[in-house]
Amino acid sequence: MKAAVLTPAPNFWEEWKWAYDVEADALRSGGIEVEPRPWSDVGDLDGFDLVMPLVAWGYHLDPPRWHGLLDRLEAEGRKVLNPVPLLRWNSDKRYLAELAQKGLAVIPTRIAEQIDDAALADARAEFGAELVIKPPISASADGTHRLQEHDPLPEESRGRAMMIQPFLRSIAEEGEYSIMFFGGEFSHAVVKRPRQGDYRVQPHLGGSEMPCAPPPGAIELAGAALQAAPADAAYARVDMIRDGSGALAIIELELIEPALWLQHAPDSGALASAVRRALANK
Repeated sequence: MKAAVLTPAPNFWEEWKWAYDVEADALRSGGIEVEPRPWSDVGDLDGFDLVMPLVAWGYHLDPPRWHGLLDRLEAEGRKVLNPVPLLRWNSDKRYLAELAQKGLAVIPTRIAEQIDDAALADARAEFGAELVIKPPISASADGTHRLQEHDPLPEESRGRAMMIQPFLRSIAEEGEYSIMFFGGEFSHAVVKRPRQGDYRVQPHLGGSEMPCAPPPGAIELAGAALQAAPADAAYARVDMIRDGSGALAIIELELIEPALWLQHAPDSGALASAVRRALANK
């Protein structure tokens, strides 16, 4: 089996090569030949049995091109994991509202299609003085801002579609949990923490991760979220933190290009096994 693994555009390759190396090694160990292809210019895909967007970082910077690629993969009948309908759904964090409507615990979120001072004031009236705003199509904390009580709306955000959420101190005090699933089965968990004085847990911003036992209820919450998604995921990462009451709440589903922290997995071969099972069922 030969898979085209989608990677960043060349100018971002060095920043994300570490993620490709870990995941590509796991696939190769499971008997899957892999070749990197930049998602922004994938070229001819004939000769590949499978396309995987495992490291397609940067799709959020050019959504029309990303959705054009998804349309092409679908039109050409390519086998894609995770499947194209799931990738489309997961590309826009408005899915959090859908999960909430289905009764799942998610971080309280408002969507301002064109954020302004009034939208910020309304959110503070509901969520409290400290907020986090981020674009609904985003990744790696790009465009994310923490706003304290008297902080104004950043000019770069004004007029854009933005998600507004309460700032939850648990992100710095306890951390963000990532729960990894392969083929619908729990694999492993890590807890990610920001560097001192920050709230962002991404490695390129100084965040760190360590393996952990999933907190009580985390596996069940993550599994329920994946069941509520529009298609089955061969690989998945569900991120969650404690809300203001101390309960776990989903902050994001990573089904496109997640760091899977396979170095902490008890069986990194579970990724390749899940891919093979998913293809057998297609």
